[in-house]
Amino acid sequence: MGKNNRIFQSILLYTVFVFYIIIFLSIIIFKNVSPLELISGDRYIFRSINLIPFHTIKSYLLGTVEVSRSVVFKNVIGNIVLFIPLGIYLQLFKKDKRILANLFGICVVSLSLEFIQYIFAIGASDIDDILLNCIGGLIGILLYKLLITLIRNDNKVRTFITISSSIIGIPLFGFMILLFISNM
Repeated sequence: MGKNNRIFQSILLYTVFVFYIIIFLSIIIFKNVSPLELISGDRYIFRSINLIPFHTIKSYLLGTVEVSRSVVFKNVIGNIVLFIPLGIYLQLFKKDKRILANLFGICVVSLSLEFIQYIFAIGASDIDDILLNCIGGLIGILLYKLLITLIRNDNKVRTFITISSSIIGIPLFGFMILLFISNM
């Protein structure tokens, strides 16, 4: 691969990664408030915390909480799916490719986001979210390991991830922009 192709690939990969981070933060931190509302004293305050592992998931499964199936699906599957790319990107960008080291990083990110939600009173802080996020991150890490095992070439894996994330990420980001504009 020529130098210009590598530069273009890196620009594309990091651009899609930045899009992912924007979508990631908008879904987790800014789903109920805008960045400007975050510091406003006039906004709606919502703060709850669950420190009992599997309590929320169990209440979903047993039906002891009154929420629709779509909310359950979005909460459980969404928390997993949202962190799969983070696991892949951590493996791709970090020199330390050990599973536990990167899983620890994902746990720290997830814990930090739950802490931010609690401090700013912008949502429910839940240990189950951290567990689900870590499962998603672990799936991403293992997908990367599988790609390395199958393709056996770091540069080809990087190219595959760049193309795949561009095909998925750019249209998704465009859709998010359209949603944002239509809600203005």
